[in-house]
Amino acid sequence: MKNWKKVYEDGSPVRAEIVKGVLEDCGIKAVILNKKESVYQIHGQYEVMVSVTEALKAINIIKNEISF
Repeated sequence: MKNWKKVYEDGSPVRAEIVKGVLEDCGIKAVILNKKESVYQIHGQYEVMVSVTEALKAINIIKNEISF
C-alpha cells in the first residue's frame, strides 16, 4: 500500500462507497480499506485510498463536489 494515499475516512461504509463512486466517475481508481475491528464493528474507520499521483485531484473533488 505504499503507492496509495488515504484521501477520506469515515465510520460509515455507505459514505465511503459514495466517495469511491464519485472518484471513479471522475476517472480516479479508488479502493476502500476496512479498518473496522471485526468482532463488534464499534472501533475503526473505512478509508478511501487512491494512487499517490491522483491524491491531490481526489482531495479537491471530495472537498468541492461531495457534501453529506
